[in-house]
Amino acid sequence: MAKIMNNANTLRKALNTGSGLSFGAWQMLPGSYLSRTIARAGFDWVCIDCEHGNIADNEMHESVHALASVNVSPIVRIPANEGWMVKRALDAGAHGIIVPLLTSVDDAKKLVQTAKFPPYGKRGFGSPFSMGSFEVQGNLSGFDYMTNANDNLLTIVQIETKEALDSVEEIARVDGIDVLFIGPWDLGNNIGHPVTGDFSPELQKAIARILKAAQDAGKKSGIYCPSGEFARRYADMGFQMISVVNDMTAVPTFMADSLSKAKGSYGHAAAQAVKGAAYGAVNLATGEK
Repeated sequence: MAKIMNNANTLRKALNTGSGLSFGAWQMLPGSYLSRTIARAGFDWVCIDCEHGNIADNEMHESVHALASVNVSPIVRIPANEGWMVKRALDAGAHGIIVPLLTSVDDAKKLVQTAKFPPYGKRGFGSPFSMGSFEVQGNLSGFDYMTNANDNLLTIVQIETKEALDSVEEIARVDGIDVLFIGPWDLGNNIGHPVTGDFSPELQKAIARILKAAQDAGKKSGIYCPSGEFARRYADMGFQMISVVNDMTAVPTFMADSLSKAKGSYGHAAAQAVKGAAYGAVNLATGEK
């Protein structure tokens, strides 16, 4: 049953095989159809964003299973490092959780306690839903899920506060933390170097420090990127869990681009029509054919 959970968790599998490189997408709008549509673009994982996204608890549950049904890992970003939020995401069947705004080693230890079943933590057992997001790989009982979850689910912490950056090496060494994930915009804000264009040298230095801390501790590293170009840059730098795009950027960008092309084509056709009409008028006046 451990094999079933490992194979179904496409993010964990990608991080631990081959190059260890894994690309994902960010979902901020609710809807299980949207989840499946994003997943079918070829990503290993999709983050269901319950921190800044417009996604409620029941919608998160539905998207978790929609993603798992097409063999893509549902990763849930919870709003805060609260035990009940950890429980809701994992009980829904999330293959991993992303937890924002940690500030200390104690925060990381507290998270592990709420994310792991005994004897390693204090997570409660009883959800009838969690095993369903692994059944695409085979039948999994509640007992199978409970006895294999600790080793097969991912606990991911965002390093995006000055306090977390100052103690990132210690956070990286906390047992049970699998990935250090960078939120560059909040990190930039919190260290006094907001992102207003390209990343400042100070922010780039902080990002490099977090990457090294993860590598030195034998942990994985991740980063939020707004585009494929950014994602490629950080893949080449050595990051492994990399977001490529979010739906609230992709939808308006593609639609605006399509509209721009349509207006351009219309303008070209209109210009040709005006030109043709003018030419016809000249011919009519001169008697030419």
